[in-house]
Amino acid sequence: MCKVFVIDNEKRSLNPIHPAQARQLLKRGKAAVFRRFPFTIVVKESYTDATVSPLRLKFDPGAKYTGIALVNDVNGEVVFAAELKHRGFAIRDALTSRRQLRRSRRSRKTRYRQPRFFNRTRPQGWLAPSLQSRVENIKTWVNRLRKVAPITAISQELVKFDTQLIRHPDIQGKEYQQGTLAGFETRQYFLEKWNRECAYCGIKDVPLQIEHIHPKSKGGSNSITNLTLSCEKCNLKKGTQDIKNFLKKDKSRLEKILALTKKSLADAAAVNTTRFALLEVLKSTGLPVEIGSGGLTKFNRTQQGLNKSHWLDACCVGASTPILKIKGIRLLLITANGHGTRQSCRTDKYGFPIRHCSRTKFHFGFQTGDIVKAVVTKGKKIGTYIGRIATRATGSFNISTVQGLIQGISHKYCKTIHKKDGYAYAI
Repeated sequence: MCKVFVIDNEKRSLNPIHPAQARQLLKRGKAAVFRRFPFTIVVKESYTDATVSPLRLKFDPGAKYTGIALVNDVNGEVVFAAELKHRGFAIRDALTSRRQLRRSRRSRKTRYRQPRFFNRTRPQGWLAPSLQSRVENIKTWVNRLRKVAPITAISQELVKFDTQLIRHPDIQGKEYQQGTLAGFETRQYFLEKWNRECAYCGIKDVPLQIEHIHPKSKGGSNSITNLTLSCEKCNLKKGTQDIKNFLKKDKSRLEKILALTKKSLADAAAVNTTRFALLEVLKSTGLPVEIGSGGLTKFNRTQQGLNKSHWLDACCVGASTPILKIKGIRLLLITANGHGTRQSCRTDKYGFPIRHCSRTKFHFGFQTGDIVKAVVTKGKKIGTYIGRIATRATGSFNISTVQGLIQGISHKYCKTIHKKDGYAYAI
């Protein structure tokens, strides 16, 4: 079970405690809730504990999800685990839409507005906003967790597989492609892409061969988009047949294979582009940073018989990984939603304004996205409601609860549980 973070009355991080112990402290009035996500309490009395155990913060960065774990290197206890969902692709799509709308407006028979893409300079190390957001998300959670936990070291999975570097520390340039392990990365990519099974019959746990979808004897290339995995039996049976003839009786599998061959490499590109920028961010914290490869992560995970998931991969990052204690862990799911939009008005699909957008962010001390508890004592909607609110200038708010949307709740009944911080949470 994930433990509860504890800080003293001077905001110094202490050893995380069991949730039952935290409930007792809160019930007796010896502590108060400091933060809901991650759940943190602050002890009211002076509290000294000379035996604070150091923790290691571990990351398994990904294009869509990043695994986060806090591990005690001494006893292997996993104190905290989370999976962070990024919004990089949403940012990319929003920027594309904005660019298309602006380009459309310039091309109409209206007052000419000169394009401004040549009057901007990019600083050294610049990343596209969709990529920079991934780095900033992780940086935010490093800073948050450092405030409530005694973190003394960080581990990051830097590369997927870099076995050539392990054998030859001075390797560089073309030697990566021409060394004794040339093609190893490609094989590992195929294993993950095709789920470690034969593309034609679906059999697993057998030796698999790289096979040309469109036969090489009939003009097929060695491109990744023309290669798949096959067991020896299917490879011999297919021979030089075209895949459409070979799978003419299994249309669903044929469509699945053809769809996978067109799978984009955007995820891999995003991780490769941001990994070193993230490493520099982690080093800037001043803590020792350990880096590991995906191969080592997989080795640690399989040695301990753990399933494949983002947070378990994070627990297994680096050579420092001890024998893990993960029984009863409750995973915190974090989704990056951003802080809203700066649009002055909403537009239709052609880019024309259709309605006004209020520029006032706060109403009666609340803003849209806050998590509140509303105890309604009179009227038609008597009851207790917990959820995120949508504010109005009139003071009549809407609350999105688990049961559904509750409309028309006065601000007078609302009490803030968690301020909007750009993230959504689920257990």
